[in-house]
Amino acid sequence: MNPRARLAILIIISLALPILPFVFIGELPGERWLSSADDDALLFGLLGAGLLAGDSLLPVPSSIVGTLLGARLGFLPGWLWAWAGLTLGNLIGYLFGYLLLSRFGTPLPRVPGSLVVFASRAVPVLAEAVSFTAGAEQLPLHRFLLAATAGNGIYTLVLAGNGAALLPQGLTGPGLVIPMLLPVVAWLLWRWLGNHG
Repeated sequence: MNPRARLAILIIISLALPILPFVFIGELPGERWLSSADDDALLFGLLGAGLLAGDSLLPVPSSIVGTLLGARLGFLPGWLWAWAGLTLGNLIGYLFGYLLLSRFGTPLPRVPGSLVVFASRAVPVLAEAVSFTAGAEQLPLHRFLLAATAGNGIYTLVLAGNGAALLPQGLTGPGLVIPMLLPVVAWLLWRWLGNHG
């Protein structure tokens, strides 16, 4: 298979994996599931991290779940649970790509770089697609994890900080606007880096 056809197939599959579950089942009710564990902080953290870990393969509203973790658990615990959950989800996406999508023939000469992995963390669909592609193209695992961990650390820092500062009393006002704007800002930054890098 020639590299262009392989790249096209890889891009289509990498984008379809996070989009198709959303099309067929819609966004999972993360807020409702989290509210069922509201009385138990450990269960709330585990459930939130578990939802975020599943974000690679299921339509989880990661920005809202990360914000709710900060609102319910406080800044530091919310940040740690969100960071661990998203990083585990990225690792699952990478391994999925490595084990299943890398079967398309010879590797392409260029794999997603660490900067792309880092910058894509806050962008829905793109973050998952980059994780799948990095695994399929066998970006060294240590480089992938370093970039994903750093990108997730910053992204979840903003989410948990936003939740802890703006949402402890309720789910209104600027507390929910910030997580919705983060993917837009990250996408614009990614585009700008692509044009100037």
